[in-house]
Amino acid sequence: MTDKTAITPATHTTPPAAFSHGVKKGNILQVAGQVGFLPAVEGQPPTPAGPTLREQTLQTLANVHAVLEAGGATWDDVMMIRVYLTDVDHFAEMNALYNAYFEEQGLTAAPAARTTVYVGLPEGLLIEIDALAVLG
Repeated sequence: MTDKTAITPATHTTPPAAFSHGVKKGNILQVAGQVGFLPAVEGQPPTPAGPTLREQTLQTLANVHAVLEAGGATWDDVMMIRVYLTDVDHFAEMNALYNAYFEEQGLTAAPAARTTVYVGLPEGLLIEIDALAVLG
């Protein structure tokens, strides 16, 4: 049986509760829900990338990517992405940002994806994204 390994990139704070930013077991890497916080600064609370959906979406994708890299994965290893928005009116803008981001990344095959509206994010946060990757 393969051990589980917690993944916390250098850009992320240590989680405040009993969870990990990512968990790897064998060739499976689950990236926990990431939000648009800027890279961690020692001794300072997490800071959103900005108030706009664009700023937060691009930072959220960068944060997911940081966990993927720390776990030995790339975007091409991602099988499933789940996006949680706090406002139904953000779907079109998020889809445009998402498509442009992955075009820039040179993604060879798009992962399965699901987007839903979720109102439970902390105040000021507009988006959360998690991902499931299979390595090798």
